[in-house]
Amino acid sequence: MTAVQETPAVPAPEPARGRLGVGTGTALLTGAVLGPGVLALPHLAAAAAGPSAIIAWAALLALSAPVALTFASLGVRHPDAGGVASFARRAFGPRTAVAVGWWFFGVVPVGTLAGAMIGGDYVASAAGLGRPGAAAVALALLAAAFASNHGGLRLSGRVQLALVAGLAVLLVVAIATAIPHLRADAFTPFAPHGALGVAQAAGVLFFAFAGWEAASHLSADFASGASTDSGSGTLLRRATVATLALVGVLYLGLAITVTGALGTRAETSPVPLTLLLRDGIGPAAGPLTAVAAIALSFVAMNTYIAGGARLGAALARDGALPRVLARGADAGQVPHRSLVVLEVISGAVAAAVLPLGLGLDPLMRVTSACLAAVTLVGVAAAVRLLPRGRSRALALTATVFVAAVALSCGFYLAVPAAVALAVAASVRPSGPS
Repeated sequence: MTAVQETPAVPAPEPARGRLGVGTGTALLTGAVLGPGVLALPHLAAAAAGPSAIIAWAALLALSAPVALTFASLGVRHPDAGGVASFARRAFGPRTAVAVGWWFFGVVPVGTLAGAMIGGDYVASAAGLGRPGAAAVALALLAAAFASNHGGLRLSGRVQLALVAGLAVLLVVAIATAIPHLRADAFTPFAPHGALGVAQAAGVLFFAFAGWEAASHLSADFASGASTDSGSGTLLRRATVATLALVGVLYLGLAITVTGALGTRAETSPVPLTLLLRDGIGPAAGPLTAVAAIALSFVAMNTYIAGGARLGAALARDGALPRVLARGADAGQVPHRSLVVLEVISGAVAAAVLPLGLGLDPLMRVTSACLAAVTLVGVAAAVRLLPRGRSRALALTATVFVAAVALSCGFYLAVPAAVALAVAASVRPSGPS
């Protein structure tokens, strides 16, 4: 392949520069972290660990603090829309930057199919369609998301944030209505699968904790242009802390109520939020959560397909993928060829997963492994890029924590490892790495 010039990452929604305050910044960061995966992950975590899945939720929330604050510090000192790929290039050279790009591009079809299946499960549950109906809805969502991207349709940041706000409200209602139904006996036996179950729950739950790197994409958009501990740096950190608090309350509240109110039903039902709401508000819970799941799944799929296709075209432009895919890399263009590649891969994954009834778990775990690898590279880069002192110590802590969580992904780490080996074998950097 030809020399690699740059490997952009998928940016967060871009507001007007210099216009973000703590409130809008918190909304955007929350939108980057909170997504439709949270509709299915409580079930997957409970199936892996039983009630002790709460430990995995709490541990990942504790991990999120140093990770989120590290990305905020990177964004303040090195504002760049390229995000983790840019940090990786600065710290480790172009091959690592390309690996980050390939990890994301390669996992987009897996993650988007997972999002489609979440929507399909909730619709099928509400309408009594069964597994074939859920698969049909998932395929329809997948086709609609690709069609909208070929047509150049982009949902506005305001629409996406409104839907995320709707999800947050739905979670609050589910948690509040479930509290009267909590039962102490639902927490016993607490750890039926032991420590291994908790580790396996953490491996799949990382899907719900990705997105903190969005802070680095948004750093230049805060109200002040200062790049120190004052001005935009203070605003970005405040927004990060506010997001940590909000996400922490929602995730822990959901983990506790899913376990305490549903008991073993959380381990067997793919639609835990519907069950929580049904206990609290009655039959309206099914249609309500189905509509929310469809909207949120489509938004997430549309966003990731758009970003993945743009990234694929940029990788091709810079020599990290075949040049024929580079068309559409420029702003305002639709990267149709890159989209077709993602369509073909998505179709192949769907053909392998849906007829066999493999479910969400392996898709979520593959996606979590790749996202964990991206996050690990980002925080490790921070150890080299941030100045000595508190910021570097925080980055080192984040690196150790993320490495431990990445190990919980188990043999699914073979996916990002294989991609990294392919990069090492096929990508020729333009200069010293």
